[in-house]
Amino acid sequence: MASESDKIRAIIAGGGTGGHLFPAIAIAKELSTRPGGAEILFVTGRRKLESQVIARYGFRQTAIDVEGMKGRGWRRGAITAVKLPWSFYQALSVIKGFSPHLVVGVGGYSSGPVCVAARWKGIPCAIQEQNSFPGLTNRLLCRLVDRVFIAFEESKTHLPCASVLWTGNPVRKELLEKTEVDVRKDGRFCVLVVGGSQGARAINQAFVSALEILVREGKALRVIHQTGETDFDLVARGYTEKGLIGDVSPFILDMGDAYRQADLVVSRAGATTLSELTALGKPSILIPYPFAANNHQDLNARSTAQAGGAEMILQQELTGERLAGVLVKYMENPEALKTMARQAGILGRPNAVEVIVDNLIGMIRA
Repeated sequence: MASESDKIRAIIAGGGTGGHLFPAIAIAKELSTRPGGAEILFVTGRRKLESQVIARYGFRQTAIDVEGMKGRGWRRGAITAVKLPWSFYQALSVIKGFSPHLVVGVGGYSSGPVCVAARWKGIPCAIQEQNSFPGLTNRLLCRLVDRVFIAFEESKTHLPCASVLWTGNPVRKELLEKTEVDVRKDGRFCVLVVGGSQGARAINQAFVSALEILVREGKALRVIHQTGETDFDLVARGYTEKGLIGDVSPFILDMGDAYRQADLVVSRAGATTLSELTALGKPSILIPYPFAANNHQDLNARSTAQAGGAEMILQQELTGERLAGVLVKYMENPEALKTMARQAGILGRPNAVEVIVDNLIGMIRA
């Protein structure tokens, strides 16, 4: 137990994609602002994205060896299962060395061994689930931990435990900061294209085709395009070969700046991205990933679109012509764009991170 004057030592475990990492960053930053401050240690897998993002925010990180079993075939799954005791031993060693008051799992396979080790050592532990249908790790952990924070109320039906709290997804506060409109907007309509931290080839290809159509029709717009690492060379070459101009990068580190510049966002419908869009009141064209677990991206996008906070295009219906038509619709109808932005804002829960951290502190100071 930590007193009010103690600096909180917290381990935040999980990651793998931006959808897990950015809610974790939001929690870490909010913990650090509380009286007494906090010492945070991230425990992740060994992906490059994890170390890049965490280092940017100035937090410590250590990695354990862990792999997922889902969808990898029985032979690979068996090898992964054999490695689990070593992952658990590594997690115990990290906990012994850091002596945390609290462990928070944010999904992703690395959170499993760490949360189990925390339970083994009697350390207060909570998990945060970003999606409407919880990931495998969190479904397994929910009976072991002290508290579960969920972003969607319907998640309760998949998490059979008593201490579930519906908070919404935590959003990084720097995204919510009000700043003057960036002078680089220079009057042109700005489109932000982001397929998630890992990119989205269907969106990337359709947008390049759409942009070519819009330029040919004389439409003036500015583009910020996150491609994901895999597609960066392909997309950059497409811009060059077609004579298109845009700010193209594999990964956008300063999403706050990108969101502030954007008039309209073209995106997947991951839970973390949707939480950011609605908290900011950003209008969007959502193209849900059709192979997401239990079709949760389709459900997310459809719910937001039905509330008027976004327009949805199914991937099987996505073409450059279709996307160009929707972009022109909002470029030429600012009132419709404002209405969509207003409806998106109504859906947002910008105080989710404060509610989560209040509860975490209550767990260790009760």
